[in-house]
Amino acid sequence: MQAAWLLGALVVPQLLGFSHGARGADREWEGVWGGAQEEEREREALMLKHLQEALGLPAGRGDENPEGIPEDKETWGTEEDGQGEEEEEATATPYTGPSPSPTPEDTVTYILGRLAGLDAGLHQLHVRLHALDTRMVELTRGLRQLREAAGDTRDAVEALQEAQSRAEREHGRLEGCLKGLRLGHKCFLLSRDFEAQAAAQARCVARGGSLAQPADRQQMEALTRYLRAALAPYNWPVWLGVHDRRAEGLYLFENGQRVSFFAWHRAPRPEPGAGPSPAPHPLSPNQPNGGTLENCVAQASDDGSWWDHDCERRLYYVCEYPF
Repeated sequence: MQAAWLLGALVVPQLLGFSHGARGADREWEGVWGGAQEEEREREALMLKHLQEALGLPAGRGDENPEGIPEDKETWGTEEDGQGEEEEEATATPYTGPSPSPTPEDTVTYILGRLAGLDAGLHQLHVRLHALDTRMVELTRGLRQLREAAGDTRDAVEALQEAQSRAEREHGRLEGCLKGLRLGHKCFLLSRDFEAQAAAQARCVARGGSLAQPADRQQMEALTRYLRAALAPYNWPVWLGVHDRRAEGLYLFENGQRVSFFAWHRAPRPEPGAGPSPAPHPLSPNQPNGGTLENCVAQASDDGSWWDHDCERRLYYVCEYPF
């Protein structure tokens, strides 16, 4: 009996020490494993944070429970603390717990979904850009065709205007020779429209002629008879194609040729043997007398004399046409 007791006293403490050591080893292993898991979670959280910052995404809600308290326990504790308030308030709303934290797989899936959406949007933009490019090509082709048509129309209009001008000149020439005075290889036609000298020349040119340019005394006398018969019994000054605008005293025809003879008006002289003549009439002085203020020549319709006038004065005019 003593031997059994002694054996028990020696073995039991050893067994108890071995059990205590085993439990300590287990606890040490659990601590090491738990620390490794904690470091792994921290590393994943840090990588997720860097990825979210790089992509510009909002921060996750994984840090709402930093101390690692189980959500069930936290919710249970919250419910126990607020149990009294829920009993007092009849219209209390049920508590909604925080949403679960996104895992790295959820974040990657979300990023891939966003990238897929961006890819689809880019594809739609490319399709629309291609359609706009095609439309632009069509509009450019249509604009080119319109420009070509406008150019053809402009050429046609210019051709019509030129044909109209030729027809008007031919018509004026025929009218001048049929209604006016035919003299050699030219015809004279009086116009009873009041125009300045330059405007009268332009209208004569548009009708296929120019202002009258009597080349010699014979033509001058024939033109005088024609104007006297057309405007009698009145005396009207009529523009001729004679001027000294280039140089004072240098009289030229409208075609640039120098005038070789003149028919200037002269004040009447007293007859031989008569008494002293009175002073010349102020309205009938010798011509030309206007100087640089009167550079264009008009012919009087009663006696065919030449008078210098201001070129801007509006008078009748006579055109000549080639026959």
